[in-house]
Amino acid sequence: MRSAASSWFSQSGARAWQQAWPPTDARRFHASFARYAPTPLHDVEALATELGVGRVLVKDESSRLGLPAFKILGASWAIARLLDATGASTLEALRAGAVHGPTLVAATDGNHGRAVAHMAALLRVQARIFVPSVMAQPTLDAIAGEGATVERVEGDYGVAVARAASFVEAQPDARLVQDTAWPGYEQVPGWIVEGYRTICLELDEQLSDLDAAADLVVVPVGVGSLLQAVIAHYRSGGAAPAILGVEPANAACVLASLEHGEPTAVTTRPTVMTGLYCGTMSAAAWPYARDGLDAAVAVSDADALRAAADLAALGISSGPSGAATLAGARAALRAGDRRDALDIGPDSVLVLLSTEAAGQVTA
Repeated sequence: MRSAASSWFSQSGARAWQQAWPPTDARRFHASFARYAPTPLHDVEALATELGVGRVLVKDESSRLGLPAFKILGASWAIARLLDATGASTLEALRAGAVHGPTLVAATDGNHGRAVAHMAALLRVQARIFVPSVMAQPTLDAIAGEGATVERVEGDYGVAVARAASFVEAQPDARLVQDTAWPGYEQVPGWIVEGYRTICLELDEQLSDLDAAADLVVVPVGVGSLLQAVIAHYRSGGAAPAILGVEPANAACVLASLEHGEPTAVTTRPTVMTGLYCGTMSAAAWPYARDGLDAAVAVSDADALRAAADLAALGISSGPSGAATLAGARAALRAGDRRDALDIGPDSVLVLLSTEAAGQVTA
């Protein structure tokens, strides 16, 4: 494994790259949940002044379908596709046919596993979630509180993924719901990416209501599935803002991959941005990052914690993984050459995706 050589990477031509996005009913499915509502888009004048731009808009995923993070969007749609090949049109229709469904299995650093467990409970099927040995007990308890069987493994997130996959191979009545892809396992992660598009569709409508257009969208990056969704959405024709990916300095696998021109695993070190604590990016996300991402930046734990505190002071609940986008915007816009690479000026509109509520140990 290699360590990232620097904290910044940019490339030209990303906004001209295009990739067709197939139609999906994911948002219609999400709207069938009683708790569905578009998440807020906060217009934060203080941050716009600080960053020297026209507007800073924060897409706030601190409460999504009853959970404190965005992950339920991908997990719910992927499970719907797994349990109903037609893509059940409503949650109730899916629930009616899933009483004797398979056990749902996932590995997680936190909120993905909780989302899978939450869906299993809604559908009255079993869930088994594999977690790294270092997972904090409150996070494990939150997953177990959804009714799932939780199993610690000796090792990190990657080891937990491997253990979940091997468990499913040995259990014919189990289905793996994993949010990272590897050769031979692409369909479910693809559905998860489709589910995340609901964020972008809501954002487009909210920007239209504000009579605004995004010049830069800033995305927190772990394995890269959310990043893949954002790039796919904004590189499928129409609006083409610059896209900035933000990673922990202690786990910057996308940055390293971009620097080396090929998927590159990195040796990770612990980080408070534990939802982004991934040493290997999703194989499915790599081509999107390679061709459609304008820039990537790595940020320190201290900067992410400061960003979370600053958002809290502004009335926005965000943990370090979600607030990483503010830290990343600060790191990207403090230097003139970086601003130029992103084509950011005094009238630009920035969108920060804040993907979790404060108090989340992981995402």
